[in-house]
Amino acid sequence: KLMSLALQPVITPKLVANRAHLQCVYEHPSSGQGLHYEVLWSRLSDAGAKEEIRRDSTQQPFSYLEVDGVHLRLGDTVFCTVTAFMKDTPDQQSLPKESSGFYAGIKFLPESLQIAEDGKEHVLTILSTVPITCSRNDDSCKITLQLSTEDLGKNSRLVGPPDVALSSCQVDLHPTPCTVSGCAAAALTVTAVTDFARDGDRVTHVRAKVDEGSEPLWRAYTPTDVQVTVQDLPTGNCYSFTDPHIITFDGW
Repeated sequence: KLMSLALQPVITPKLVANRAHLQCVYEHPSSGQGLHYEVLWSRLSDAGAKEEIRRDSTQQPFSYLEVDGVHLRLGDTVFCTVTAFMKDTPDQQSLPKESSGFYAGIKFLPESLQIAEDGKEHVLTILSTVPITCSRNDDSCKITLQLSTEDLGKNSRLVGPPDVALSSCQVDLHPTPCTVSGCAAAALTVTAVTDFARDGDRVTHVRAKVDEGSEPLWRAYTPTDVQVTVQDLPTGNCYSFTDPHIITFDGW
């Protein structure tokens, strides 16, 4: 009879010896007496296929994988697949169980926005799902992101003045203890610019670039853009003619 794992494998971020790691946990510490585990770490390739990163054999109810920028890079989606077996019968393994995908890097929440050209502010959160590593032991430990926008028309052509305004052109991610929601976060507001032009709905990309003074692991990493769709709203018109007759915004 094949045994089964007590828990579905779960990946969580961990800071170990000031290095960013992912931890795969798959058993209660007291439930795996005498069990051995084979842990397969994999990631999604650009083509959407799973690539093996590393394979571990351990008696521990967890396994670590370092985000080293080579075998595991920021921006990767990672999985761990675990099978259990007894030391004396390694050929009799349990059915493998796979974790949900874990995105290691910086992401925007929400991942896309649809807003109207009405001047209202919308909150955009920037979240790091992995620990912020620091080579210096001082208060200046942080990751700085330079923010910019690129406006695209319906035919993906640059058109007109900016259609989106950001409350800040730069945000800092400071290291905090990792929780289920992430390891560092910052927020800004996004507003659709009221331009008094009937230019139709437009698409803007909000981009983040890691400052060159940040840690080496982060410098070569570019987070995924946020797509902001701005709904064009009709604007009022007023007229003045002859000596004088005035038609106001409300038509009088």
